Amino acid sequence: MNTQLETIHNIAACLREKTAGRQPLVGIVLGSGLGRLADAIQDPLVIPYHSLPGFPVSTATGHKGNYIVGKLGGKCVIAMQGRIHYYEGYGMDKVVLPIRVMMALGIRTLMVSNAAGGTNLGYHVGDLMIIKDHINFLPNPLIGPNWDEVGPRFPDMTRPYDPGLIKLALGIAAEMGVSLHQGVYVGGTGPSYETPAEYKFYRLIGGDAIGMSTIPEVIVARHAGIPVFGMSVITNEAHDDYAEDYVNDGEDVVAAADVAAGRMTRLFETMIERMTL
Repeated sequence: MNTQLETIHNIAACLREKTAGRQPLVGIVLGSGLGRLADAIQDPLVIPYHSLPGFPVSTATGHKGNYIVGKLGGKCVIAMQGRIHYYEGYGMDKVVLPIRVMMALGIRTLMVSNAAGGTNLGYHVGDLMIIKDHINFLPNPLIGPNWDEVGPRFPDMTRPYDPGLIKLALGIAAEMGVSLHQGVYVGGTGPSYETPAEYKFYRLIGGDAIGMSTIPEVIVARHAGIPVFGMSVITNEAHDDYAEDYVNDGEDVVAAADVAAGRMTRLFETMIERMTL
């Protein structure tokens, strides 16, 4: 077994011990300002990242740095209350390690969320966007020797976000009267926000929203054959026609995400309730 896999299995074993062997079926990643979904998890066990051997620590604004294991939608879930970002200085192996740990625990579905800037001119602060595809400007986490025991050397990415889960989300949103966009997420390295010219470029190449995460997590899940559902909360209008005094602010992004977190929580909870796993 290679050293990375050994670290992952050691962390998974530690989590099993801390959670008395609970078996999570769904993994959830909560992005900037979206940790409120964790409050809906019943009978929660909170495991700080720093209590796990060899686990990277999240330093980003709005990321508490915990795994939470409990019940949501009647099923056992494991949620990441804060993710690991490439811009924090971690190698891509550390960025995706939390996802690989959840897979080692046996999750059958991964749900990812993020705060993103809306490059689509029709998107506004507080909107929710189902991620139907992505454009990646981050390093690919599969570069290097392939983990044959996990997945193939050249994994298919024709449908990185599961069509069945997207259909389920759209049906539930219609029942709830919640408006959803469907769009393409662009992932960049950060940590600087993009320039107006870059926002225009991303829009012209087909991007609807821009952020600094998520895609590496999706790639490693799909490499292992795990179906993925993704959602972006639009926290700022990432256009190229700003007022002269406009500035992007990380605290404002977290606040905007918090406002939309309630709708996303209801949607995720009902999706999990209706999933057949």
